[in-house]
Amino acid sequence: MSAAGVSPADQGVVECTVTDRIAHVVISNQSKRNALTQHMCLELKDLMHSLTDDPSVALVAVSGAGPDFSAGASIEELPSILFEQMPDGGYVDHFSAADSALTQVKKPTVALVQGVCMGGGWQIASACDFIVASSNATFAVTPAKIGILYPRSGVDRLVRHVGPARAKYILMTGKTFTACQAQDLGLIADVVKQDEFGARTNELLEVLLKRSRFTQIKTKEYIDAPSPAAQQADAIWSRNWSEMIEGEDRQVGVEAFRQRIEPRFTWTAPAEQR
Repeated sequence: MSAAGVSPADQGVVECTVTDRIAHVVISNQSKRNALTQHMCLELKDLMHSLTDDPSVALVAVSGAGPDFSAGASIEELPSILFEQMPDGGYVDHFSAADSALTQVKKPTVALVQGVCMGGGWQIASACDFIVASSNATFAVTPAKIGILYPRSGVDRLVRHVGPARAKYILMTGKTFTACQAQDLGLIADVVKQDEFGARTNELLEVLLKRSRFTQIKTKEYIDAPSPAAQQADAIWSRNWSEMIEGEDRQVGVEAFRQRIEPRFTWTAPAEQR
């Protein structure tokens, strides 16, 4: 058995084929709507590093196997994915490591989203330069439904995409949005009719291949340059992430999800505990 008692058959895979300079990366775990396991996060991270250095690849397109993009991190493996404990007492967030590897690809990256794109599914998709969605796609960012914090890179990116107030609304409610609503919010770049999705996205990839790689790569490098202000939030983020790992709401939320019941969260703010 692998981490968290998951059999190899349930680990899922990240597939990649390179055709005409396009690396087609497919998140594949269809029995769980392409939820990412720890194994898949590690595969995705390693694959992105290799694609960055592959001279035969000019463009990376990320999609999901079958009708869905991804339901996010596998709920059964949540601790081993988001906060696997190391011998030194620290924790490793494999999901954010995969996310980071995708953001560090110097070449253009596009997420092609159909069906479900929930929780960490949007985080992985948004790690690409932009998202093109089918009209049948649905989006939600759902940490509040299971009492966890969305990984920091996902929170920061969400704020950049939609602004602070909308980010709070999306994160605090866990509401599900249609593709058109997601575009209006700023979660995605474009929406394509479902019956035209394959043809239209193939056309888009061909257009990207024809454009200046210099312009694309240098523009991407400038836009993605980190902001010094982000470093000021390190202490707050580290404290909150540790509280999530040790806190009761995560356990309550995950157990309620497994039992398919409404969670009854018990955490209270320090001011409320007096």
